[in-house]
Amino acid sequence: MQTHRGAPPLLAMRLLALNKPFGTICQFSPHETRTSLADWVKLPGVYPAGRLDSDSEGLLLLTDDGALQARIAEPRHKLVKRYWAQVEGTVDAAALKKPARGVDLGDYVTKPCRADYVEPADTLWTRTPPICYRAAIPTSWIEVSITEGKNRQVRRMTAAVGFPTLRLVRVGIGALDIFSLGLQPGEYVEVPPNAPWEGLA
Repeated sequence: MQTHRGAPPLLAMRLLALNKPFGTICQFSPHETRTSLADWVKLPGVYPAGRLDSDSEGLLLLTDDGALQARIAEPRHKLVKRYWAQVEGTVDAAALKKPARGVDLGDYVTKPCRADYVEPADTLWTRTPPICYRAAIPTSWIEVSITEGKNRQVRRMTAAVGFPTLRLVRVGIGALDIFSLGLQPGEYVEVPPNAPWEGLA
């Protein structure tokens, strides 16, 4: 694997892992006020395998292969996506148990998933701009692992159990981990097309 420092050599079937920066929209076409994927990835013919909201950061996979895109993005393949959420308030054990039963978001109930306390790694980059802190209200970090990935699902889940998300970072997709890949915001690396499933049962 080679971190992008120009144009890396590519395999016949392309699969790229990008650390999508905060504020970047998940499309290649230009935007009037925001950066797009084209500002970071200069290679033609690849497109996102799934989406990541502009106000979310972290691991985004891109490919030029439609079947691979579907295998990564479609929930029926049950590929786990891991998110670190910095939430408002001190999360208690009762709140962490609720995702395991499914969370009622009004228009649908989420599939059972896992939520755990997490201590941010030293390798977690500083967000630009930083979140807005309120001195009287503490924050907590949790890791949420889901297979669905519906629109703003993690944010809606944490809000529904009483802990609004202030910062959201996708740190893993399948067996790929953004810290193991060593990617800083805006950097990408080519990975083998079977990489998301390596090491999985």
